[in-house]
Amino acid sequence: MTSGSVALDEQTERLGARIRSFRQARGLTLVELARLAQLSHPFLSQLERGQARPSMVSLERIARALGSSQIELIAAATDDLVPGESTARVSVVRKIEGPQGPFGGGEARILVHGDAPFIPMDFRGSNTSPGDFYRHDEAEFLHVVSGVVVVDLAEEGQFELAAGDSVHYAGGTLHRWCSPRGEEYHLFIVKERRSGA
Repeated sequence: MTSGSVALDEQTERLGARIRSFRQARGLTLVELARLAQLSHPFLSQLERGQARPSMVSLERIARALGSSQIELIAAATDDLVPGESTARVSVVRKIEGPQGPFGGGEARILVHGDAPFIPMDFRGSNTSPGDFYRHDEAEFLHVVSGVVVVDLAEEGQFELAAGDSVHYAGGTLHRWCSPRGEEYHLFIVKERRSGA
């Protein structure tokens, strides 16, 4: 085995393995994912083997193509590094813990370790532009903790939600959200976890 074929480090190797797992769970080939993410097939192959690290831009493209997010991919790889967390029956996440990163126009923190059947997130944003629509196979639930947010579900309608309001939408629903006045809003989000991902 040459030095070029060795994984860069354990976390990079686990991130690549999780990307492969997400890709396979969605029934995509490497070539299909490369096309959807607008990245090269050789780069993705190296990434899945832990021989390359993605930039945040590349990771965002991969996440979008997989119907996921950077934070979910990073969390999946990081949880694998915590002994026993991926198979534990109980998951405790303290207020200073949990993977954090960009998600849907703001910042999110994942509130569970391991392979729970759902992914709860604490989300804060103040984006006035809703950005591009997201679509993934998993159902999602949003609860407004504070502030006001406009949730755009394309053909399903647009909803202005205030503190205490919630919305649930089925997998496959186009969705995006923003602040109508540029003020900060705080959401509690629960996304279904697809089996195998």
